[in-house]
Amino acid sequence: MKTFFKIFLGVVVLAIFGYTIYFLYQKSQDKPVVYETALPTTLDIIKKTTATGSVVPRKEIEIKPVVSGIIEELYVEEGDMINKGDLIAKIRIIPNMINLNNAKSRVDVAKINLEDANRNYNRQLGLFEKGVIAKADYESYEIAYKNAKEELETAQETLELIQEGQIKKGGAATNTLVKSTIDGMVLAIPVEIGNQVIEANNFNAGTTIANVADMGEMVFEGNIDESEVGKIKEGMPLMLTIGALEDVVFDASLEHISPKGVEINGAVQFEIKADVMLRDDQFIRAGYSANADIVLKRVDSVMAISESLLKFDDDTTYVEVEVGPQEFEKRIIETGLSDGINIEVKSGLSKEDKIKKDA
Repeated sequence: MKTFFKIFLGVVVLAIFGYTIYFLYQKSQDKPVVYETALPTTLDIIKKTTATGSVVPRKEIEIKPVVSGIIEELYVEEGDMINKGDLIAKIRIIPNMINLNNAKSRVDVAKINLEDANRNYNRQLGLFEKGVIAKADYESYEIAYKNAKEELETAQETLELIQEGQIKKGGAATNTLVKSTIDGMVLAIPVEIGNQVIEANNFNAGTTIANVADMGEMVFEGNIDESEVGKIKEGMPLMLTIGALEDVVFDASLEHISPKGVEINGAVQFEIKADVMLRDDQFIRAGYSANADIVLKRVDSVMAISESLLKFDDDTTYVEVEVGPQEFEKRIIETGLSDGINIEVKSGLSKEDKIKKDA
């Protein structure tokens, strides 16, 4: 009985040892590689370069006052549509006291001179009518009287300018009323009622009261790297994508390439501008950031494959086509335009060919 158990135990140990050897052998064997395949597709291949920038109005005007003073009234708000000549603000003049005092003094002196010239004129007129003096003597007093009247009128107008910022002669005062010079939308009003504003002059650009722009004509302004600028030219089409407007693409046309580059963050960039073709169903706000894909070349509805399927042998381009279950042969092909992901196949393949992917 003991002998039986010894034999049985030995058989079990041998069986376990044999199974272990078989298991390890199976584990050491390489599994056969099963290659996936891909079919050619029909695509539009577009070779492009990208420029970053923003969309701005082509015509944007800064409205500045023609007189200095304090903002008394504001008649518009940001976002309002206005026409040329519409009121934007009213300015209250704060005159310079020295200039005001000098102007008042000039008016007083002009009045005194006019009174004196008037007395002399009337006296000489009576003598002339009686035939006592010659006409030439009388005319000199007449001219002096007219000059005195003109001097008083000029002094009064100067006083009006200093006090109120305009001359009321010949119509309503308008210099203190700031008006729009174009049709468009009010983009910004950087002042408030009570702010002091300065007129534009030789020493100061003046205070901007409002920014008005024609939102019906927009341009893309961006920068492109020096390595790409040699590939583009004016008139090329652009595809404009705006970050704030998802899944919307605007067409544009390149209209300007700067002849001078500017160093930005260590790289030389060239400014470009493109005319944006607006859409009725989308409103573009001034200053939207955007990316412009400049179309260098394109082909539509062509047979294409992924560039990752290509293989190269010296100057030969080929793919491996399935001719049987997991059996592949080398097929030389002629390629065309590439967008960096997909590439056009001009010849050497059919749409039914299954192309081997790398494992």
